[in-house]
Amino acid sequence: MDLRTRVRRPARRSRAHGGLAAHLREPTQVVFLALLGLVAVGWALVAFDGGQLLTMESVVGIQQRSAALGIVAIGQTLVILAGSLDLSVAYLISLTSLVAAEIMAGQDGNIWPAVTAVLVISSLVGLVNGLVITRLQVHAFIATLGVGLIIKGIVDHLYDGPAGEVPASFQVLGYSRVGPIPVSAMLWAGVAVVAWFLLSRTRLGYRIYAVGGNEEVARLSGVRTARVTVITHVLCSLCAGIAGLLLAARLGAGTPTVGTDGGYDLESIAAVVLGGTALAGGKGGVAGTVGGVLLLAVLDTIFNQLEVNSFAKDVVRGVVIVIAVAVYARRGTRRSA
Repeated sequence: MDLRTRVRRPARRSRAHGGLAAHLREPTQVVFLALLGLVAVGWALVAFDGGQLLTMESVVGIQQRSAALGIVAIGQTLVILAGSLDLSVAYLISLTSLVAAEIMAGQDGNIWPAVTAVLVISSLVGLVNGLVITRLQVHAFIATLGVGLIIKGIVDHLYDGPAGEVPASFQVLGYSRVGPIPVSAMLWAGVAVVAWFLLSRTRLGYRIYAVGGNEEVARLSGVRTARVTVITHVLCSLCAGIAGLLLAARLGAGTPTVGTDGGYDLESIAAVVLGGTALAGGKGGVAGTVGGVLLLAVLDTIFNQLEVNSFAKDVVRGVVIVIAVAVYARRGTRRSA
């Protein structure tokens, strides 16, 4: 009996008692219904204030604003589904933006060496995160925070401000668009599709859900749980590296605080939670995360249109996240009862 059979059998039994597939889809439906409701309410509020929410400029802005966060959140989804998390992504984004911009140094011929260097560095950081968690048995929160602080120390020591220069040909990634769709949004969509395929159509995807659902059962079923954890952290760090490349393209240079100023560590976790992925792991998916990222981006656009101060923004975003988690928790309690 192979792993796929062992992991799928509980799903078949669940369908007989209400349907696992339906259970997994429900949070996704909730977040997209909430997104539609937010758009309707936001449109009314902005119209009452004398503005327009759904203009071409604002729609393109929402896509561009959500691209970097969306890519990071996809990677965060993978590690959270496996029962882990990654707090080093914001510092890694800053580091990779600097590495990319300095290697490119305004030269078109250096683009691919820069991209390669970013992907290698990101993979190494993810590997370190995974090994510290699995081999040294350090909790993911502490392990990834510690690695992130190491990266921060390196960046602070080497850089006092923006560095490097991104050539105009690479800035296409940050600003160009095909019709109403920015290239950055296409990149985000591509990363999301790859992650969806990985989770739903490959053995690794089944193993990620198995490890996040019950690590001990997965181990007894023959899954190399440590390997799965390491792989998800490498993939998450690769997503952070791609986001660093995207932000370097948008800014035209590397910036030592671009990741932390954007709050990509906690923001990405918030988007994953809003999308219905359980922080305990084993339940959720990419589609919900996409909805969570778009919800945060639309919320920011509404706030900007209404010129809401930053304090009120944080309060409302926090309330939205708490309500979302409470709703998912209550639905889960009702189903288990």
